Amino acid sequence: MRLTVVSPFLDRQHGTELCLIEQIERLAQLDGWSIDIYSQRVEQLEGVCTSSNSSAARPAGIVWHKISDIPGPHLLKYLWWFVSNQWQRHRDRSSGRLRPDLIYSAGINCLDADVIVVHILFHEFYERVRSELAPLRVPLWSWPRIVHRRIYYRLIMLLEKKIYRDPRVSLVAVSGLIANKLEGCFGRTGVTIIPNAVDTTRFTPEARQANRANSRRQFHFAEDELVALLIGNDWKNKGLDVLLHAASQLRDVPLRLLIVGGDDPELYTTIIVRFGLEARVRFAGPSADVLQFYAAADLYVGPSLEDSFGLPIAEAMACGLPVIASVRAGASELIRHGENGLLLQQPTDAWELATLLRQLLADKALCQRLGHAAAHFVQRNCSWDQNAARTREFLEDALRQKNCCRF
Repeated sequence: MRLTVVSPFLDRQHGTELCLIEQIERLAQLDGWSIDIYSQRVEQLEGVCTSSNSSAARPAGIVWHKISDIPGPHLLKYLWWFVSNQWQRHRDRSSGRLRPDLIYSAGINCLDADVIVVHILFHEFYERVRSELAPLRVPLWSWPRIVHRRIYYRLIMLLEKKIYRDPRVSLVAVSGLIANKLEGCFGRTGVTIIPNAVDTTRFTPEARQANRANSRRQFHFAEDELVALLIGNDWKNKGLDVLLHAASQLRDVPLRLLIVGGDDPELYTTIIVRFGLEARVRFAGPSADVLQFYAAADLYVGPSLEDSFGLPIAEAMACGLPVIASVRAGASELIRHGENGLLLQQPTDAWELATLLRQLLADKALCQRLGHAAAHFVQRNCSWDQNAARTREFLEDALRQKNCCRF
């Protein structure tokens, strides 16, 4: 199969792009498979060469066709990307340089994708942030940014409505949560679910334990302190507010919070001071060495308000950490409450979260049992090899259906 992958960029620092990289590296190793990537930036991908150094007749491998980028606001950059990759691929097809069997996209990147893996629905996301985009609720100087975001979201929603409703486009959801929303918003039934996966050779209980002492020293955590970890950008959506509120109810235990991501910690100064948590919260920026964060922690907390999957939940489970996950995170579908983790039914309920935290903090045997079961489950069911195998089956089936429609 000759597969074209369309994505604005590829790296291992972002969940959607990490998933694509893991799939691409494995699919390219299959006999008779070749991957053509149309992207503005490609990093940390093994075995890739640029189109200027490859042959169009080459039977296998990974070839990157670089799409230009421009400076400017996100909306303008997105429109440039959308039109440029469409034009470049059209030109390559017309010249005979490239005739893909399938076009594979993560989200809305083009009008002619045969297969789209859906990580987020902007129809649902827009409803969640609508109140934040009301001009009368923000300072006057914020209006240009608000208008820009509203136009961008509405453009994506228009494209979602056009593309996701088209029965000729095969859809993959990263969780049952997303599949249900595709049905509710666009009437797409029978959407295939292929959950994101974990590098089960990198994220293991043994690796976490081996790095524990150094990581705890790095973050200045005492051995008797209990560290709860939260990883992700958009901390408000990840549930940091409710986690801080819950921590304020646990003053009788030596609980520390390690919060990792690219958001601005200053935005939480007021709430941290109000709850008296100044000495208990540690912020850290994102890092390629994400294992250090799991190694420093005693448990993982993911009280997301909404999350299509939530890769850190699965990675923490693979590392053998006991996990508390919101039922509104797609990765919570990996958890059986009380067997390999704990489920938070109401992610805005600080009392419920505090109760679950206290349950773990007071019972070391429970933590060990949940962590062991979590690692065992993920190691057996959530590897990238399994994800790529299921993706291959889906792509081959999509190609058969596409060929049948031609005749």
